[in-house]
Amino acid sequence: MLLLFTISVFFLVVATALFFTRARWVPHVSDLSIPGRDYLYSSLPDSFLGDAEAGLSSSTFDLSGNIESGDGRAGLDDQSKAEILKIMKKRRLKFDDARKVYMENRFKANGIGPDGRPRDPKFVSFS
Repeated sequence: MLLLFTISVFFLVVATALFFTRARWVPHVSDLSIPGRDYLYSSLPDSFLGDAEAGLSSSTFDLSGNIESGDGRAGLDDQSKAEILKIMKKRRLKFDDARKVYMENRFKANGIGPDGRPRDPKFVSFS
């Protein structure tokens, strides 16, 4: 009986501590590599209509012209599409914001600053 009481009190203390410190640790939970986390497979859309239905369209990146003209291509680039959908899901961003984050990450990976200028210290620009 004493063991059950001790375990219950310990669990209650740990649960309370986790509850009051959740603002500190909850954002890091999505970064953990948990087996089976990506178990559910969702296929990428394979047309402009599918891209628009998946939320990969906005007023500033409008796919309606492609859809209305019956464009037979396979839609947007699969690798970029997958990465943008991942950013939208993980960070809970709208399409335009996720596209901006994606481009900033691409710029950073290629040595380009957020303002579009190369980060190379030898770069010279004339206005």
